[in-house]
This record gives sequence, structure tokens and C-alpha cells, in this order.
Amino acid sequence: MKARAALLGLGALALVAAKPPMRFQPDPSSVIAAELAFNRLAQDKGQWTAFRATAAEDAVMFVPQRVLARQWLKGRADPPAPVTWAPSIVYVSCDGNLAASTGNWQRPDGSVGYFTTIWRRDKKGDWKWIMDHGDKLASPRPAPDFLTGKVATCKRRGPGEGAPMAGPPPGSRPAKGAVPPAAGDESLTWSADVATDGSRRVTVRLWNGSDYETVIDDRVAAGA
Repeated sequence: MKARAALLGLGALALVAAKPPMRFQPDPSSVIAAELAFNRLAQDKGQWTAFRATAAEDAVMFVPQRVLARQWLKGRADPPAPVTWAPSIVYVSCDGNLAASTGNWQRPDGSVGYFTTIWRRDKKGDWKWIMDHGDKLASPRPAPDFLTGKVATCKRRGPGEGAPMAGPPPGSRPAKGAVPPAAGDESLTWSADVATDGSRRVTVRLWNGSDYETVIDDRVAAGA
């Protein structure tokens, strides 16, 4: 009986080990909810406290050069009044594991601007941001009446094990100072190119079934 129990235990462990990775629906509403919760946490607990709590281990920011967010945020005091923000539109990869959100922000002094955030699901399925950036504007971008979301078209797979038929978009090789795009199903890709003068360009591309469509193209001037 003991031997049988031991074998059953080993069998259970093997089943656990063989459990496939979690799969998620490409749900834009979950990203919108993560953004709204992020902003609410900033209002309730403090701006940098919220950034620390929602950042992935490898998350990056720009100040204006690229920095690891957790290192830059460590021990940083929250401003007396936080910035407020809200997403206007989100884009989600076909596999539901990577997303981009963009929208408007406003500081307590009345200055306004935009932001773009890249989100990735962690092992528990929670959204964590891996890239956050933005810039000031003279006036806010037009905001839609309703928050919207768009899901990438799934890429066709080849005969190899999970190999996509099409490769990444042309020119996606990261340059010096660039943040490489996060790995995934390649239906949503992003890049952040930073020049030595601190200017940068952040782009997000979505697979539409036949080609990559640039859905976000942010350009920040030096000294911004």
C-alpha cells in the first residue's frame, strides 16, 4: 500500500509538472481596469508608491535616459500631490499576454501631457508594467467618449514548434540605447529608441493579418 501511495504521489507530481502554461483571453477591458487601478493607487497611496507596486522586475523608465524603474524608484519620496491619468485606447496581443495603453495625464499645477505604458502579464496572470513614458503637451490630446480596445490578429504558425510564419517588422533590430521588444507571440511589438541627447521614439505595432500597423508613434524631443 505504501509503494502504491508513493507511485500515486509521483504521478500527481508529474501531472503538475506537465501542466501547460496559463492561457488568457486577449481582453482589453482587463488592461483598462489595470490602468484605472494604477491611477487610483497613486491617488490613495502616492505616485511613486503606485509605480513601485505595479512595476515588473525589468521595467524601464526614461529620466530622460533609460533607467531600471525599480532602482530609480527605490526610496523615492512621493510628491505631495500625484499626477492623474486615464487611458484612451489599449492594444492587446493575440495571446493576451502583452498590451499597450496610451492616454492623457494632468499634473496638480494644470499642465497636461500624454503617456504610453507597455503591460505584461506575470506568472500569476496579473498585469505589470514593463515600460512607461510620456511627454508634456500644450493642450491634451482629444479623448474619446468611450475607452476603446483593439486586439491583434493572430499570426499564422509554421510547421515548426510554434514558429511564426512571418518575422518581426523590418528595422526592428534594436539600435544602441534602444529597449528591445518584449518576447511574445509577435502579434504586438514595441520599441523604445533613445538618443544620446535624451530624445526618444516609442513605437507600438499591431499585426493586422497581413502586415504590421503602427498604432503608437511617440516622439520626445531632447530636453523634454
